[in-house]
Amino acid sequence: MLSQLIRLTAFLICFGAGSTHALTADEANAMASGDTDARIEALGKAMLTADDKTAAFLQALSDDAVKLVGGRAFIARGDRATDPVTHAEFVAPEGAEDVINNNRMRGELDSAMAALKLFSKDDAVRLAAAGQLQRDADESKLPLIEKALAQEKKTEIKALLGMVRAAALLGSTDKARRLEAAALLGTSTQSSTKTVLLARLANEAEPDVRAALQKSLREVEAALAWGDRLGAVFSGISLGSILLLVALGLAITYGLMGVINMAHGELMMIGAYATYVVQGLFQKYLPSAFDWYLLAALPVAFLASALMGAAMERTVIRYLYGRPLETLLATWGISLMLMQLVRTLFGAQNVGVENPYWMSGGVQVLGNLSLPYNRLVIIGFALAVLGGVAFLIGKTRLGLFVRGVTQNRSMASCMGVNTARIDTYAFALGSGIAGLAGCALSQIGNVGPDLGQGYIVDSFLVVVLGGVGQLAGTVYAALGLGILNKFLEGWAGAVLAKIAVLVFIIIFIQKRPQGLFAMKGRSAEA
Repeated sequence: MLSQLIRLTAFLICFGAGSTHALTADEANAMASGDTDARIEALGKAMLTADDKTAAFLQALSDDAVKLVGGRAFIARGDRATDPVTHAEFVAPEGAEDVINNNRMRGELDSAMAALKLFSKDDAVRLAAAGQLQRDADESKLPLIEKALAQEKKTEIKALLGMVRAAALLGSTDKARRLEAAALLGTSTQSSTKTVLLARLANEAEPDVRAALQKSLREVEAALAWGDRLGAVFSGISLGSILLLVALGLAITYGLMGVINMAHGELMMIGAYATYVVQGLFQKYLPSAFDWYLLAALPVAFLASALMGAAMERTVIRYLYGRPLETLLATWGISLMLMQLVRTLFGAQNVGVENPYWMSGGVQVLGNLSLPYNRLVIIGFALAVLGGVAFLIGKTRLGLFVRGVTQNRSMASCMGVNTARIDTYAFALGSGIAGLAGCALSQIGNVGPDLGQGYIVDSFLVVVLGGVGQLAGTVYAALGLGILNKFLEGWAGAVLAKIAVLVFIIIFIQKRPQGLFAMKGRSAEA
């Protein structure tokens, strides 16, 4: 059988026993013609002396790219034909017969290719091969798996091969080996292990083996549950960091200045589109430095949104201070104009913004918990922006003027502060932070004209819940709402979770109208 031949193949590959030779024409023809049993037997014999040409021919067989003419097998791709032994190219002959692979043959081909890939020099190829073998592991593949396990140096692949070996032992006819496999699988944190254990439980007749399988299943489910909980916490922190970025700008324009800016989401949108434009410029003029385009996009996104915010404040909002209903209506109209302007310039369809290489992928923490790099970077970026805003508002001359103007405009003006200029600076700062939020959001989703509409309500909720004008309250509210929302989503679904969060905020505001952190001092009484 093929499984016995694969064992010998593993031994030969691992230890170099015996001589090897290249794929022969007879082997190629035998693997492509005849009934399934004969082809599988020929495949097993070819595996004994498998080389790169054998692997290429097996791949072509799997891709249905092999044809027969006069009993001779060749690889056909398009109108060109290739000899599987010499790799010489020729014009595909007329009347060639397609080689048909049934499900059984495909399974044997996949198993054979995975067996060869276990000894690849490429870590990614070996990891993928081990994962494939885990899905159809059986006792016949144990020698191959154990040889690969003995020579594997990478910890991640070695751990996976250990689980593959345990899954193969699970199908053993030896009761002791099945008990050993059950104990080994109980240490796994892979979600696929749960499927393997459930499948074996359905066919296991021995009571003590069933008990061991059930115990391992409970241990695996407990490990997976912890992964799910930690994943929900991370997702909540990730959502909270995004809400924090969005709400920081609003904490200045609404919390400090009292302006209900319904165009705040569109200022985020401008920052996201500015990132898209910078990406396009790098792709066209600086392709070699493309992976660093995001560093250039950050100041561009900030400036684009800040300038738009300054223009809004100078032309419209400066005449509406102290009239919140009018600012709401005016900024809502501006938001509609900005969305239409973007649709005119960039089209109504979403545009894609690519992640740099250093933000692609993620780190595997548990079997069912992976932390994406782009989310981790955004969390760190949100903390950095928070620190910068706190320093600017609390420790700089501009921050002192902003706080003075918002607390007592008349007194600040009497002290020589140009209140009109400070209003523009403060509104531009809040708008620029919204642009930074848009730049960050472009890394986790598509950019479109409606980007800001999904965050404007949540950002107002964060500012109100945290306490108007309180940065600390904004942080607590953003993270709290993010984590609460994700936990409720796992329990009740996204729609009910959103409703539950809104009900919670309504009840909380009724009990504590000033939010988590109430403003203190005479300014709170004004």
